[in-house]
Amino acid sequence: MHWLVDPLQNAFMVRALIASALIGLTCSIVGVYVVLRNLAFIGDGLAHASFAGIVIAYMLKINLYVGGLIFAIITALGIGVVSRRSNVSFDTSIGVLFTAAFALGVLLMSRARTYTVDLQDFLFGNVLGVDAMDIILVAALALAVLALVALLYKELLFASFDPVSAQASGLPTALLDAILLVALAVTIIVSLQAAGIVLVAALLVTPAATAFQLTNRFGRMMGYAAVFGLLSSVVGLYASYYLDAASGSTIVLCATAFFFIAVIFSPKRRSLLTAVMEARGNALQAR
Repeated sequence: MHWLVDPLQNAFMVRALIASALIGLTCSIVGVYVVLRNLAFIGDGLAHASFAGIVIAYMLKINLYVGGLIFAIITALGIGVVSRRSNVSFDTSIGVLFTAAFALGVLLMSRARTYTVDLQDFLFGNVLGVDAMDIILVAALALAVLALVALLYKELLFASFDPVSAQASGLPTALLDAILLVALAVTIIVSLQAAGIVLVAALLVTPAATAFQLTNRFGRMMGYAAVFGLLSSVVGLYASYYLDAASGSTIVLCATAFFFIAVIFSPKRRSLLTAVMEARGNALQAR
């Protein structure tokens, strides 16, 4: 068991484990709504949009993640407004706004000739570099998101599965959509430390997609997603430590491995195979 305990002798590894666990848990739970609402593209979009806020925060000499959070929330709300008030689809709204925000970030960065921040940490993540203040920030944001999901659990569930009936019953679906988008923006900013802009969408989608292979019940799906999110973060971080590799990439690859394992052993897949075999058997008997 020394391989399990030895990394914990390093303070940076303990901090990274705490941060990874919080990030994996938060992403996987919020990711259930992302998967059920077919919003996988929005994770990637808001992550790229936050880049403009990070650059602006650097130029104003304020906390970079605060700048990214503000810009991600503005973009998320803008996506909701554009999709409701225009004739374009939700995915199209995401594509238009996130590319514009990312281009703005690139433009501002090109003008800031003294830009010295290591962009690789924002692009690919560096959870091994978190300090005590980072953990406090991640924990506060994660608890806020999880508390919001718990408070609006029934309302978000109803609006996700049947938005038309939810609106007819008097639920403020537009407000619920806006709240979910803001929660997504916060979750994405929390995840940037671990996975970075390039890989953050995978943390939102893959654990929830893995859970979806194993159950059709929403509560169980959220529980399974949380387990897979935690396992992916912890196992991926240990793999990063021993392989001397980027933590974001190993965490995402572990989540992907769990997904394919779940696909292989999925009860849904077995049910489908059983149905196919029965159909073939009936066809042979008919002959």
